[in-house]
Amino acid sequence: MLVITIENPLATAAGLVGNILSFLVVLAPMPTFYKIYKKKSTEEFGSVPYMVALFSAMMWIYYGALTMDYLLLTINVGASLIETAYLVLFLIYAPAKPRAFTLKLVSLLNVGGYGSVVLFTMLFLRGGRRTNIAGWICASFAFSCFVAPLSIIKQVIRTKSVEYMPISLSFFLTVSAIAWLGYGLLLGDMHVAVPNVVGFLFGIAQIIIYLIYKNAKKDETKTKLGNQDAEAMAAAVTSGSDIELPEKLSTPLAEV
Repeated sequence: MLVITIENPLATAAGLVGNILSFLVVLAPMPTFYKIYKKKSTEEFGSVPYMVALFSAMMWIYYGALTMDYLLLTINVGASLIETAYLVLFLIYAPAKPRAFTLKLVSLLNVGGYGSVVLFTMLFLRGGRRTNIAGWICASFAFSCFVAPLSIIKQVIRTKSVEYMPISLSFFLTVSAIAWLGYGLLLGDMHVAVPNVVGFLFGIAQIIIYLIYKNAKKDETKTKLGNQDAEAMAAAVTSGSDIELPEKLSTPLAEV
């Protein structure tokens, strides 16, 4: 599947847009890792999302090599390098237990798992079947990456706070999914298109949740403050304290 040709101008355009948007998404955790670098500590941050993202990018590289899809190769080679840098920084500043867990999982998933998939498909599968199996493995991990924000959505609903769900990331994930969905459909590649349907739906869900709860915490705070003021006023009245009422409230009822 040679995609960078004049025969596929729309697909190429969609793929280029997808590359740009996906690159922005991959760069999104940089503030987190800058914070880790400055504090010399990983605090409560975990490494699992970055290991899964790295494995997914590595699998897409393999699939892109099988299909000669250069636009898939470019973004996923870049993503692999950046995710690797994130994991190296995490390993440098993580405590002993999370560091050991990360090294173990990297060995099992990113080395053992990836090597097993490549070895199995190269030795026992041929032609289109090899490509098809590799493609659906890629799609399954893309599904897992898109479904991962479910825990964040649950946290937003529970806390009524969007602090840990930045709208910019949700927006770029959604638009990126649209670009790759279009790319997959234009090329007739369902391994690319199908997971991005899920990505688009989850992206829209995140944006809707954000819009619902973006002011919920502020409104709740205002309500609490208002209730506290009312309770303080009632307590002052029952204790016989003098309260300076606003001028309009002190006006006799007959004059209103």
